[in-house]
Amino acid sequence: MTTATITTAQDTGFVRIAHGKDWLTVCERGVLLPGRGVAVLLPDGDQAAVFMDRSGQVYAIGNRDPFTGAYVLSRGLLGSAGGRPFVASPLLKQRFDLATGACLDDEEATVPVFAVRAD
Repeated sequence: MTTATITTAQDTGFVRIAHGKDWLTVCERGVLLPGRGVAVLLPDGDQAAVFMDRSGQVYAIGNRDPFTGAYVLSRGLLGSAGGRPFVASPLLKQRFDLATGACLDDEEATVPVFAVRAD
């Protein structure tokens, strides 16, 4: 069996997210595939979902779906509505703005947003 390595145009450098007062290195940039998420376990036991959109912009939000309590947002589908990038939860399909964490389908729900450095 032959395996192939998938590379992206942005396959060098690292992705870091703000965590407390520090920047936490979470993965190599090349691990991220446009339109797909990666779950990250944080030192405090919480989780983040890291995404790269098709233009190469990297986002990080909390991985916990506030409607179900399941840690699944990293498995959601990326899209955009009115120019706003979002991830749709794979369970109940609520959409969360990747820049603000606001739920586009229920204004009372939000997820945390992490500042991101991708070099």
